[in-house]
Amino acid sequence: MTLAHLAEPTHGIPVSPLLTLNPDKRALYGADTYYQESHGQLAALTDDITGFAHRHAALLLKPDAVVARRLGAAVDWLSDRGYRIVGAAVTRLTRTMIRSLWYFQWNLATPYRRRLAALFLEDADALVLLVRPDHDPDIPASVELTRLKGPTDPGARRPGQLRHLLGNYSYLLNLAHTPDEPADVLRELAVHFDASARERLFRSALADEDRTADALELTGRLYARTEQRDLALDPAVARLRDAVSRHRGADPTATPRTLLETAWDRGIDLDPWDTVIVGSQVLPMREPGRAPVLDGADASAWRRHLETVRATPS
Repeated sequence: MTLAHLAEPTHGIPVSPLLTLNPDKRALYGADTYYQESHGQLAALTDDITGFAHRHAALLLKPDAVVARRLGAAVDWLSDRGYRIVGAAVTRLTRTMIRSLWYFQWNLATPYRRRLAALFLEDADALVLLVRPDHDPDIPASVELTRLKGPTDPGARRPGQLRHLLGNYSYLLNLAHTPDEPADVLRELAVHFDASARERLFRSALADEDRTADALELTGRLYARTEQRDLALDPAVARLRDAVSRHRGADPTATPRTLLETAWDRGIDLDPWDTVIVGSQVLPMREPGRAPVLDGADASAWRRHLETVRATPS
């Protein structure tokens, strides 16, 4: 047999168009180790991977939600909107994990944003909730929950959205994250957890168990080992000025941005949370003129996509 008779090599596994509407994402995720691991593990537990991924969403309550003591409010918000917690686990957002989670979007991040994110995301553990709606949405649960969560831009958030409720602070301090689409739910669970922790979550969700009590117990543990912080801007600016004023030659009346840059240039020790609170308000977070490698998809686009997919002969 010659090389010409061999099958063309592939880079990964097939990704169903029912898991993402983006053809580029299907190609990239099929070759992505995290997605492959989660997909393969779930396939060993159920024949209905697509149905599972459509019925479930995930909510990451970040370290800013922990220190601001907003985890309980998020649990209540989920219940009020008909989402039942079927799995809960703690995660630590390390430098590597941050880049893995947002690998296809962080090409937009400025050096300032990366620096600030490293200060707070690794400062405390975070909580991942696997949830299932009691109702039957006409789009995947992840797409619907992302819509209800609210946008990254604090100026575009509205009352009733989760991010508005938890604390409308800044672009970076948004307290909550959701995977955009079903494929993202699978991939991000593999970023957060090893095989044994993932299996516990998958089995709990497949059994349709109510894990609200687990979520509240983990909330108590996170609070017990994490200092509470006020994320308001004005007090943080005042504390920053006070820290800078103790160093000769520094101008405590300078703008907050100048205060930060002066402190960094001179190696002045600053409180990490105050640095993030102020920096996320006064420093650029997004590189102009760049688009993400992969972007999210809104509910209306998903409705059109599902109509197309279901009308296409298999």
